[in-house]
Amino acid sequence: MTLLALSFFQFLVDQFKQTTVLEWIAVITGFICIYLAAKENIWNWPISIISVIAYGFLFFREAMYGDMTLQIYFLFTAFYGWYFWIKKKVDVKKPISKLSLSNWIFIIIAISALSLLLGWFMAKYTNSTVPYADGFCTSVSFVAQFLLTRKILENWLLWVFVNSCYVPLFIYKHLNLSALLYVVLIIIAYKGFIDWRKTYREQIN
Repeated sequence: MTLLALSFFQFLVDQFKQTTVLEWIAVITGFICIYLAAKENIWNWPISIISVIAYGFLFFREAMYGDMTLQIYFLFTAFYGWYFWIKKKVDVKKPISKLSLSNWIFIIIAISALSLLLGWFMAKYTNSTVPYADGFCTSVSFVAQFLLTRKILENWLLWVFVNSCYVPLFIYKHLNLSALLYVVLIIIAYKGFIDWRKTYREQIN
């Protein structure tokens, strides 16, 4: 058992040695910005700008074009979210809201359609080795990020789901540090949902 544990530890060490500086920057800043978002700390937005730029270059290198494009979207939403949170903090006493059933139905249809469209495009016009997986994760992340900027509670449920999908995808692409980060992000996203739900309930009482 000890030998097995040592072998696994050595495997992790070897994997981390292969991790580039670019991925380290993307992972560390990504961890910090998600943690701050879960705490409703507005500084999550400027830190996320660093993370999305680093991940944009990383995904381009790995031919994950859907996620690369997603980083451009994240960059714009980071600035929008920063502005919106400042405005909400000043103007609104009850910043967190929830999705209706009709909203959920629309989101599911939109994610499904966008996933197929992105997957088809990347399969036909790029050298992506994971076009549909990339397209699906990109689509869910796209929606989750928009909901986060609008401080909608269920954004965290989508993040828990899509981060769970990213873990095997990153392992397949040999982005092991990112896979490890996303395991942690699943926990943080769930904690974010619990914390935001508590705040939401306090708002409506």
